[in-house]
Amino acid sequence: MTRPIRLAVIDDHPLFREGVTRSLLEIGGFEIVAEGGSAEDAQRIAAQNRPDIMLMDLSMPGGGLNAVVETLAHHPDQKIVVLTVSETNDDIAQALAGGARGYVLKGVGSKSLADILRTVAAGETYLSPVLAARLLTTLTSRTQTAAAATPISTLTGREREILDLVAEGLSNKRIALALSLQEKTVKHHMTRILFKLDVRNRTEAAMLLRDAREHGSE
Repeated sequence: MTRPIRLAVIDDHPLFREGVTRSLLEIGGFEIVAEGGSAEDAQRIAAQNRPDIMLMDLSMPGGGLNAVVETLAHHPDQKIVVLTVSETNDDIAQALAGGARGYVLKGVGSKSLADILRTVAAGETYLSPVLAARLLTTLTSRTQTAAAATPISTLTGREREILDLVAEGLSNKRIALALSLQEKTVKHHMTRILFKLDVRNRTEAAMLLRDAREHGSE
């Protein structure tokens, strides 16, 4: 007999959590190991309960996107599926770039959600065809402007803060202290920064920032 998928549901609306958990339990094949309503809850549950999948909203205290990044910084193997009302391309792109394995809209039926969770549990990723097509169209339309944009402009606010401190010569440990973050979180952000800037190390990243400042193109 196949063991049930161990699931944690993170959403700040108790009635919605109750509806999701009840529906999945009725379908069968799932075990709800924890529930929470904030980014802090998500990190605690990932550490203590180690669910197979965390089903997580974006709109909640502490921010769902932050919860995705922070949780995966400490537990990189944790599977996260975003379940939200947000259809914005930026939210979709940031969630997937942050490491989420799936992005699902809250209008989804319970049977479809169960199938999606089974797909993710099996090691696949999921984005609905409609959202995938729209995201691809948007990314394609941005190609020309993106080509003209500087790599520095692709960084998030937090990534830019970290890069500024890197350029000042601070180590990951000192950056973590300055920004009240875990050192592992800083390392996770640095990985994203190096990828976005297409550089090999923090020295090259700092040089790229200095060049952008000198040319007024940051």
